[in-house]
Amino acid sequence: MAWAVRGRSSAVFGPSVWHGNRDRKEIALTFDDGPSPATAVLLDLLAKHNVPATFFQCGMHVRRYPQVVKAMVAAGHELGNHTDSHPALWLKSSEFIYQELRRTQEAIGDVAGVTPKLFRATYGVRWFGLAEAQKRLGLLNVMWTTIALDWKSSPPDVASRLLRGARNGAIFCLHDARERDPDPDIRVSVDSVKRVVPVLLDKGYEFRTVSDLLR
Repeated sequence: MAWAVRGRSSAVFGPSVWHGNRDRKEIALTFDDGPSPATAVLLDLLAKHNVPATFFQCGMHVRRYPQVVKAMVAAGHELGNHTDSHPALWLKSSEFIYQELRRTQEAIGDVAGVTPKLFRATYGVRWFGLAEAQKRLGLLNVMWTTIALDWKSSPPDVASRLLRGARNGAIFCLHDARERDPDPDIRVSVDSVKRVVPVLLDKGYEFRTVSDLLR
């Protein structure tokens, strides 16, 4: 049961992926929990290196910071669904799970004019009822190849962890917010990206959105 709920390769509770095509030297950067006021700094950093990313967004923050969301889309980044209020989904009803995803789809659609096709479960935990919610909303769950632990580690440790996880088709999970915090400190996340992206570009990796990585 533990693997079914948390295993990155598990599709027991709905369609799910955790890596892209392993024949191409490509990596996807993904960021969870946002947007936040600090996301703008991250967007500037990604623009400096011409690197696209996929942002798994919480509906409550989308409504709070619509201009940040619009800036993401204008810069060519991809938006995904990360629930409305960042709850743990385990032990929740099917209707609760569906409404959390539905509200976020609507928030992103209203603000950005796009409908996400990708979803990431909070804490990477899936539960009964999620498969039906994904089906109704046309969502594919995305896990990760390497999670950065950027909420509790130092930039050198995060960078080292990501560089060790670099391989064809890898999906990196970082954060541009902190769950429900309206104004989080994400300096570790930003500094880690600043360290990792130039190294991987020098190694010949190309950065893609998750959808492009899966094409």
